[in-house]
Amino acid sequence: MQVIGLCRFSYPAIGGFQVEHDTVEARRRYLYSPDRLDERFRLFESFTLPSLRAQTDEAFEFLIVTGECLPKEAKDRLRDLTAGMPQIRIITRPPDEHRTVMKSILNGARHDPSAPCLQFRLDDDDAVALDFVERLRRSVQDCAGLINANPCVAFDFNNGYMAEVTSRGLEVVQMYRSLMTAGLAMYVDGGCDLTIMNFAHQRLGRFMPVVTYPDAPMWIRTLNGYNDSPKARKGKLNLQAPDAEQRAALINRFALNLDRITQT
Repeated sequence: MQVIGLCRFSYPAIGGFQVEHDTVEARRRYLYSPDRLDERFRLFESFTLPSLRAQTDEAFEFLIVTGECLPKEAKDRLRDLTAGMPQIRIITRPPDEHRTVMKSILNGARHDPSAPCLQFRLDDDDAVALDFVERLRRSVQDCAGLINANPCVAFDFNNGYMAEVTSRGLEVVQMYRSLMTAGLAMYVDGGCDLTIMNFAHQRLGRFMPVVTYPDAPMWIRTLNGYNDSPKARKGKLNLQAPDAEQRAALINRFALNLDRITQT
């Protein structure tokens, strides 16, 4: 079954951000500011790419959507970082309505629209566990009855880490949080043109069955200076330097280079 991942990398969409801008040009200036782009690349290189590069099931596609106006230096850097990863395809689009563009890209990536597929979305500063794709395929087998009765079924891996790179080094807290973007995927039946981008991730349970897997840490969400959601820091998170067990999980389950992260 085809597995398609989608990542928006500083794409200047119309809508789709909680940080609002009055014009597309204002959004471009915000997205392409040197400080912001530098942070995105550091997190993308330190968290997102290692977790994708080391997937135990390599049969997936990962679509990175950028704007046609992404500065050349950033465009070249993105291509250099992803070179050698056959799963990754960089797609450029002019500014347009966010969900319309993303839905079109996902449906256009399906090899056979009459066949079912699995879809997930991932922010450019987050990570998934190394067995994420493998677990998705297994979930289809687990939930054969639900899948036979529904055109769409969501899989929610609700166990993961919040993480932040601070002047003190990497700090994390393990938590259970439902319908997080990084730990979420969706089965789509053949002949159905719905996508994971048709729905606000936190509302998927209103439109389809959601099967939750709490057994192992499956995602990392980073907290940083440019989190789009103002809720990212809402509440008190007791982030601390990872203990020995957490360090082992970050290395073995997410392929993180902890020494490199703390040096960036």
